[in-house]
Amino acid sequence: MQPAVPESLPIAHLEWETLIPAMGRANRAISEFSGLLRYLPDASLLMSPLAVREAVLSSRIEGTAATVTEVLRFEAGEEPKNEETRKDIEEIVNYRRALRRAEKELQKKPFCLNLLLTFHENLMASVRGQNKAPGQFRRIQNYIGRLGAPIEQASFIPPSPPAMLQALGEWEKYYHAEDRDALVQLAIIHAQFEFLHPFLDGNGRLGRILIPLFLFNKGILTTPTFYISEYLEEHRDKYIGHLRDLNLPGGWTAWCSFFLDAVTTQASWNIDRVTKILKLQQKLRSEMFDLTNSRYAMALLDAMFAQPIFRVNSLMSRKDMPSRVMLMRLLNRLVDDGTLKVLVPASGSRPAVYSLHELVRLCESRPRK
Repeated sequence: MQPAVPESLPIAHLEWETLIPAMGRANRAISEFSGLLRYLPDASLLMSPLAVREAVLSSRIEGTAATVTEVLRFEAGEEPKNEETRKDIEEIVNYRRALRRAEKELQKKPFCLNLLLTFHENLMASVRGQNKAPGQFRRIQNYIGRLGAPIEQASFIPPSPPAMLQALGEWEKYYHAEDRDALVQLAIIHAQFEFLHPFLDGNGRLGRILIPLFLFNKGILTTPTFYISEYLEEHRDKYIGHLRDLNLPGGWTAWCSFFLDAVTTQASWNIDRVTKILKLQQKLRSEMFDLTNSRYAMALLDAMFAQPIFRVNSLMSRKDMPSRVMLMRLLNRLVDDGTLKVLVPASGSRPAVYSLHELVRLCESRPRK
């Protein structure tokens, strides 16, 4: 098997007419999701739990097994059950950090290959793969196959480094171009990135980070919060299969059709879950005012939505929090009311770990069909 040869962009033989129905559905769905984000009082806060879910599921496509709850407990200071789970969680936490940093960078400067290198360096910092040239395009031939298998048994060999670098320059220009449909353009950008496999590790995760960033760059979304890994993880075999078949006759059209269907379905799932999160916030807002009769109720609720599993110390570090004594009194009321659960009781100098369990459950739940 020889290194693959990348297609020139834009894809000249794409069957646009075949894609028209799927394009219509996907654009309506993403528009509805975008409208919901504009309606939300604080989109970044309400989408924060879903950012954790996205990081978990995107990493799971690559083989990790950690859950949303395990990641949230780790961020609250709980030690993972074993070293392998810790490594999984560290990758997931890095994914979320990399996405946040990328958003900040794109607010200051336009997307370019140098920024892509920065995103990759952030993604790979201090996790598995940190010794595989983070922040550098590969200079050697890589390949995809069974763990430990030689290149002769590879299932796919990406383009050679010189061909890859040349194609990346074209890919960057296409990223900023205007094609007939932005979502089809996004499908091509994602697929071409995965086809080129420009890094020695982290290509899948970084390629999926690019999806919300592109929608943000194009002004389709006001924040880069369209998370699609849920659908891709659920249809992992088809996802990988379509990417592997890009060079077959009709491969690019089949991939774009799959991607547009993914956007349509994922937008529906996202709308459903965000709507439920918003309703939960509104319900708890009313209940907490009645229960605590405290001017700190809303600041406390926002803190719990930002970190649904937490210790008291993490709340105390936020602004607009009451004294520790009053905060403990409020938390105890919420535990007695059933709003909070105590995951780990306080023991000696070790503080308790609390869970806003209804929100955690929404983050862990499977999508409605």
